[in-house]
Amino acid sequence: MTPKIARFLAENSPPTPFLVVDLDVIAHNYKRLAKAMPLASIFYAVKANPAPEIIKVLSKLGSSFDTASIYEIEDCLGLGIGADRISFGNTIKKEVDIARAFKHGVNLFAFDSQAELDKLAKAAPGARVFCRIFMTGEGADWPLSRKFGCDLDMARDLLIQARDMGLDPHGVSFHVGSQQRDLTQWDIAVGKTKMLFTALNEKGIELKMVNLGGGFPAKYRTRIPTADAYGEAIMRAMTEHFGNNLPQMIIEPGRGIAGDAGVIQAEVVLVSTKTYDDNRRWVYLDIGKFGGLPETMGEAIQYRLKTPYESGPKGPVVLAGPTCDEVDVLYDKADYKLPLALKVGDKVQILSAGAYTTTYSSVAFNGIPPLRGYYI
Repeated sequence: MTPKIARFLAENSPPTPFLVVDLDVIAHNYKRLAKAMPLASIFYAVKANPAPEIIKVLSKLGSSFDTASIYEIEDCLGLGIGADRISFGNTIKKEVDIARAFKHGVNLFAFDSQAELDKLAKAAPGARVFCRIFMTGEGADWPLSRKFGCDLDMARDLLIQARDMGLDPHGVSFHVGSQQRDLTQWDIAVGKTKMLFTALNEKGIELKMVNLGGGFPAKYRTRIPTADAYGEAIMRAMTEHFGNNLPQMIIEPGRGIAGDAGVIQAEVVLVSTKTYDDNRRWVYLDIGKFGGLPETMGEAIQYRLKTPYESGPKGPVVLAGPTCDEVDVLYDKADYKLPLALKVGDKVQILSAGAYTTTYSSVAFNGIPPLRGYYI
């Protein structure tokens, strides 16, 4: 909760729920990562929060942008960002969207399969491509461990085929998992990447880039290492495996830039119990999984909460959303405790909610409008 956000909440009363983002924190987080990893190019993961206000701030600071769709690409282009600062980082793309991006001048594409490589060869001839390798996501709160990537043998063969199909096999990418708190995971990933570099060099292919992905955290309930600690761990892994012959490096922070910059203001809709001897209250907010908090699935991302009651006794709660859907429960097993004084109509702030909230919000489930955002 920054002074700017606190002042906005004190002076404004939009209908809840809504998100407030402090753009100074966006800039601070970008500069902090740039200082921690001065040899890496930052490609902000637009999907974390694509608000034009955020994109403009980061663009002025020199950021490039990792995009997941043609729509994000065209939004960035519309804000004056050059195509040479955009990567099409999703490994699952329609051929028509690849062609459209390539026509716009985008020349850096991710892939992890034969079929995706075939599309790239047809729709973006000669483009620079990088292959994403599989990681388990161990140690991450939001693992990303099944849908993306391929194993090393397949990646090697696909990069060789990329050359033979007229594409430029530019590099290798991986993602160690979102909200990754185990710094050793980058050493494992970089070690695998170096093996690929060596194998392809023996085939006459000189890869030029390592995309180190995201994973940089926001401040939720569990303590996290500093940005400097991440930078030191990653650079230690790079120098250990690549020596002095370092390739170009890219990082793709999303949560690590936008997460701590935002606060959601919500309202208590209902406080109830299910039986007369129930010692746990059910606290229902006017925002839930479908309103912008789907990362509470499996109680994976555990947000910090702020209520009007700084002192006084607390008791265990089940925290749930407002919709007429049984799965709209945020926290049941995560041992949340809230003030016993909490009542209907009280405001609750959900901290570090600047990433993966507004864009995850449903269009109109139960007729509820999408989560509004204010950028100050």
